[in-house]
Amino acid sequence: MLEKYLPVLLVLAVAMIFAAVFLGLSFWLGPRRPNAQKNSTYECGIPVRGSTHIRFFVRFFLVAIFFLLFDLEAVFLYPWVLLFQPMLAAGQGIFALAEMGVFVLVLVVGFVYVWRKGGLEWQ
Repeated sequence: MLEKYLPVLLVLAVAMIFAAVFLGLSFWLGPRRPNAQKNSTYECGIPVRGSTHIRFFVRFFLVAIFFLLFDLEAVFLYPWVLLFQPMLAAGQGIFALAEMGVFVLVLVVGFVYVWRKGGLEWQ
């Protein structure tokens, strides 16, 4: 069974070796000429006024993470829809429907939990 995954493991190993070699070469051979302007915080070409350590609105990032979570979970529905007809013909339709029902129920419970906790509110 290992011979099936050997090409994939080989490609991953070669990719990691190349990445390590080129990162190491750029670190050891790259120019280092630090100065005050290079070490300053860059903000759209405008000099920074005040402290760079400010509080930011975390709610946007939470909504983005929730969107990714539910979007990726919804992507699993498409292959299931394509495989449901052959499973129905093979006599496994009720089992497949029950499994997808549990999956969707977990998604709905998570969505209701996030909604009740106010995770989708902007204010």
